[in-house]
Amino acid sequence: MIVSLDVIRLDTVTAPTRIPSQSPVNNDEGIIIMTTTGEGARPLPLIGQAVGQAQASLTRLLTGILAERGTSHPVWLGLQRLNALGGQPAREAFEADLSYWLQLDGPAAARLAGDVVAAGLAASGDDGSIALSAGGRALREEVLAASAKVTGPMLATIDRADLDTTIRTLEKITRLASTTEGNR
Repeated sequence: MIVSLDVIRLDTVTAPTRIPSQSPVNNDEGIIIMTTTGEGARPLPLIGQAVGQAQASLTRLLTGILAERGTSHPVWLGLQRLNALGGQPAREAFEADLSYWLQLDGPAAARLAGDVVAAGLAASGDDGSIALSAGGRALREEVLAASAKVTGPMLATIDRADLDTTIRTLEKITRLASTTEGNR
């Protein structure tokens, strides 16, 4: 069993500012905190590690499903971002979104947008827009259905309330991280 003791000095945390004519604060006062950890206990993984491991596992499954359909993971991500933008944004807005969400520079985002069009998953409009094609919608439905066949049984073993909490938590982390990023 591991036991650790920490002494927190009250004067460093809560002592009011001392006026020179007052006597000094008693520096020996404090709070003792004792924590005990069982011998077999492991520390919880950091949230980034847990999310990263889950993402890597699910990405491997998704990559296999995409390979069966002849679609690369980057093109799939481009298709997903196009859908998230409503399926018909201006080309510049689509490329900016790809750049932001996938951390691509301008030329790489433009190439990926072109790859989505070249794969027949979207079409460029005369007005400068890029629109999800019937083929793009069909591929999304097919991949999502195949993914559900794999992940459905896994998720069925997890309490629905826990899943709802996880989704809300991850959505909030995403919003907070995006806000934090914009303030740097």
